[in-house]
Amino acid sequence: MKKFILLPLAGAVLAAGAHAGAEQRRRDQDAIYSDTRRGEVRPLREIEARVVPKMGGASYIGPEYDSDTARYRLKFMRGGSVIWVDVDGRTGAVLGRSGN
Repeated sequence: MKKFILLPLAGAVLAAGAHAGAEQRRRDQDAIYSDTRRGEVRPLREIEARVVPKMGGASYIGPEYDSDTARYRLKFMRGGSVIWVDVDGRTGAVLGRSGN
């Protein structure tokens, strides 16, 4: 009987987590849009055009944006390794890189 009680509860928890993740992505998108329109950060496409060609054939997975710091974090894969490249959204300068 416990399984039948726990399964709906687990489903509700997962649904709430997915909803919270979607809300956060929406807030991030709104922040990028607002910051870019005000000229406070460079457009993502400009950042990608600078960074992606320098990644030596690594596959580009996608970006994250932190509106508190105005930083982009671009994710790449090479072989089985994940590579993160942090970029200042205001200047377009690469701030750091982690992974191989």
